[in-house]
Amino acid sequence: MNSSIYNGTVIHKRFKPKSHFFKYSVFSLLIDLSELNQLERDIKFFSFNKFNLISFFEKDHGDRDGSSLIKWVKKNLDENEINSKDIKIKLLCYPRIFGYVFNPLSVFFIYDKNEKLISILYEVKNTFGEQHTYIFKVKDDLKLFQHNCSKKFHVSPFIEMDCNYFFRILKPGEKMSVVIDQYQTNEKILYASQDGKRVDLNSKELLKSYLKHPLMTFKIISAIHFEAFKLWTKGIKFIKKKLKIKNNITFEN
Repeated sequence: MNSSIYNGTVIHKRFKPKSHFFKYSVFSLLIDLSELNQLERDIKFFSFNKFNLISFFEKDHGDRDGSSLIKWVKKNLDENEINSKDIKIKLLCYPRIFGYVFNPLSVFFIYDKNEKLISILYEVKNTFGEQHTYIFKVKDDLKLFQHNCSKKFHVSPFIEMDCNYFFRILKPGEKMSVVIDQYQTNEKILYASQDGKRVDLNSKELLKSYLKHPLMTFKIISAIHFEAFKLWTKGIKFIKKKLKIKNNITFEN
């Protein structure tokens, strides 16, 4: 199996206009999309596009209409002149638990037939039901990748749009790490990270991860709103969302 589990932590640290910090434990799945049917067969409490204790639904990602994620990835690669022939697609995300999930960030890792990483897609969601995907072409197959782009999507109601992202992401192996530094007028205002250690995705390890975090997906959305409330009590300005979108995609250089 190429799919795996990463047990680790999420950290958010805000620097301006006032400091704020939180940290919590999570587990993520790195799913080879071609293995979803096999995972459903092998793990009784895991389902693909069906309700279960733990599940994965295609409608949570991509076009979010239940259509094939593999086709969605290939379409976007082709439109941006990235070869989609004989690729392998792995998606780093939270699974549904008891039918519920919220993924602030999901990452697609695209490999060619020689296992070389050729593209990374950062799929960002907000709590308004909207999504933006930043697509980067990978030129050199390294262990650590760095990407820069301007912010094009309203995420936090306490951060302005005129910002830039600096992504640093470790190629998934025995460890996983995703770091996002957010800058405004050349000053770092936010640090966010997720890290984890790899274990095999099988019944035993998935059950162990679940038992450590039985209501993880509900905890994530609750923590987002609780931390937002604490920011509000600190007097940080609320930024009203100006545009309403569903799914946006940009190709970044």
